[in-house]
Amino acid sequence: MTLYCDANATEPLRPAARAAVLAALDAGGNPSAVHGTGRAARRRLEEAREAIAARFGARVGDVVFTAGGTEANALAVHGLGQGRRVLIGATEHPAVLAAAGPAAGTVPVLPDGQADLAALERMLGAGPPALVCLMAANNETGVIHPVAEAASLCRAHGALLHMDAVQAAGRIPLPEGADSWAISGHKLGGPPGAGALLLRPGLELPALIAGGGQERGRRGGTEPLPAIAGMAAAEPAPGEAVRLAALRDRIEAGLAGEAVIAGAGAPRLPNTACIILPGVAAETQVIALDLAGVRVSAGAACSSGKVARSPVLAAMGFGALAGCGIRVSLPWNAPEDAAERFLDAWSAMRRRLSQSAA
Repeated sequence: MTLYCDANATEPLRPAARAAVLAALDAGGNPSAVHGTGRAARRRLEEAREAIAARFGARVGDVVFTAGGTEANALAVHGLGQGRRVLIGATEHPAVLAAAGPAAGTVPVLPDGQADLAALERMLGAGPPALVCLMAANNETGVIHPVAEAASLCRAHGALLHMDAVQAAGRIPLPEGADSWAISGHKLGGPPGAGALLLRPGLELPALIAGGGQERGRRGGTEPLPAIAGMAAAEPAPGEAVRLAALRDRIEAGLAGEAVIAGAGAPRLPNTACIILPGVAAETQVIALDLAGVRVSAGAACSSGKVARSPVLAAMGFGALAGCGIRVSLPWNAPEDAAERFLDAWSAMRRRLSQSAA
């Protein structure tokens, strides 16, 4: 039996989300149609919008549905960044890096992976108003950034703050203070194909995708209603974060003295560990564990299956070790023996690779 430990790439579909997807598919209808079937679809869409707004701290009218987290981030960066400098955290997701472009300034991180707020304050004071992009939690290390503190600095300097909350949403309470924040359905345990950009009251932005005026003119195209309904229904179970944190801590305790845990000194997502095995390439580890039935990853799962030196670990100052880190991200349905099974496979891999090197 395989052990899936790549929830930060995509969570397994939650039962409630599956039921909501099937119900929306069976009901059919276009939310923009004016007949009865269309009106029923519109009600389903708006119920999902209300659920997302209530759960993630926005007004109902400030939830813009998209096709995923990448689009939500791009909508924020392109829309809110017009006429502003763009400053991005050094460990941001590739989707934000691509949207910001090469002209964006980079806010460094401290060795524990958290944003360097002193450097951010200096950068904010060194030019005209900016759009700052800072993720709530890193997808590779799970490190949680001081977003609320960064938001205070941004307000003091007339800057806007966009928060990529794709990994944090549903796993931790989202920090307050951002002007916009992005979520993704399949990271919550919903299906792929839906995401949302949430805006603070009074903040507007031009559409990135023009169309028929959907989403109050902020995102054209027929809404992917089944995926949106599934995203809205994908809620964590009570105590889920505590259970996953205990499993993660058992894994890290079992690796003491044998591996380096990136970001161990910072607050992190409860399900995530970034494990560095010095001298062994991340790709080698991922393949070896995969052959043993344990599914992990290295870096962001948005690079066409490529495994390379991690820019996140490089930004944290790991040097040559930046190519030796794997990400273990436990899913909502991780079995209770997940820690022991992972440790058995990892220890066998380490022994085998050590013998090969000798």
